[in-house]
Amino acid sequence: MPLVLQLIPGEFAVARLAPDATLPAWADSPVFSAVTRTADELSILCPAAQIPVGLKHEAGWAMFKLQGPFEFTLTGILASVLAPLAAAKIGILATSTFDTDYVLVKHAQLDDAILALEAAGHTVRE
Repeated sequence: MPLVLQLIPGEFAVARLAPDATLPAWADSPVFSAVTRTADELSILCPAAQIPVGLKHEAGWAMFKLQGPFEFTLTGILASVLAPLAAAKIGILATSTFDTDYVLVKHAQLDDAILALEAAGHTVRE
């Protein structure tokens, strides 16, 4: 299934805090933020510039938004994006919302990711 992916401008990062940490104010973003708490950690995905210096994080991510919304009964949506990236040896970070999915790749691999996605029949809009 060919998809349209929108490249979201900016650099993103994922930060790791203690599992019992209070949700910090810097985690909120009008561009994008995702918070996941487990028994092991509190992870925050947001624009890299928002993460305080010295905090454990991984920066340098570019973000694609899959143009949805997608019905929950559809299958293979994310796989159709991840398979060509895996074949091109491009690591990913993925997250989902109610309406759609987001896939992040390192900025250093962005051009290769776009080529792989377009070769798989997807459209990438910048």
